[in-house]
Amino acid sequence: MRIITANTNGIRAAARKGFFDWLPQQNADVVCIQETKAQVHQLEDPMFHPEGMHCYYHDAQKKGYSGVALYCKHKPDEVIVGMGHDDFDCEGRYIEAKFGKLSVISLYMPSGSAKEERQQYKYEMMDFFMQKMLEMKASGRDFVICGDWNIAHKKEDIKNWKGNQKNSGFLPEERAWLDTLFDEVGFIDAFRELEQEEHSYTWWSNRGQAYANNTGWRIDYQILSPSLKGTVLASSIYKTERFSDHAPLTIDYAYEIETK
Repeated sequence: MRIITANTNGIRAAARKGFFDWLPQQNADVVCIQETKAQVHQLEDPMFHPEGMHCYYHDAQKKGYSGVALYCKHKPDEVIVGMGHDDFDCEGRYIEAKFGKLSVISLYMPSGSAKEERQQYKYEMMDFFMQKMLEMKASGRDFVICGDWNIAHKKEDIKNWKGNQKNSGFLPEERAWLDTLFDEVGFIDAFRELEQEEHSYTWWSNRGQAYANNTGWRIDYQILSPSLKGTVLASSIYKTERFSDHAPLTIDYAYEIETK
């Protein structure tokens, strides 16, 4: 099973940069997209409904903002749009596809960098989502939660860790939340299941020469329910082309999707 997660920072902009030329060659079973920044009626071009894929979108009410999507090679048994919380669902941050015992989720956690109110909103969603993940663990289902979590976990996940300890995305409270998720609840950071090269990042600021200097952050994850421990076969961050300020993260699993 191959899953790709990609924050496109505007799916139409990513399309102009070649995202949909690259995607068919990847042979992914599921593609999780965040920050589509479009309403469904703006995505009627066949390009946004790739051949051989079942495509599902969850828009934000606000135009040109947020939004998540799932492209699935196999038709899901069920698609759940939204996480059941109006304050977060109106921003288009969660979509889930169910295949037998497996759920694959495209998640877009808020950024808190714009202003303090947004950081508080982020904490509220983190609290809500932690409860949801406890329910996921208890359900007996297998989960792969993909997306832009807007948190770099440890020093090795961010180039300038010393200078960012007071910045949203690397705050002690945010990092402790991931500690709890991984160390106590038992969810798994799929990328860290295998040995990785140093300075492996998925996002670079558009300021300065961040990309050229690889001054990046690893904030895009595939996070697994404890039941999927040991299934990661390979992982890669695609940097040959730039479709957005994020790079796509591809992970292969020793897991077969149940199809009807």
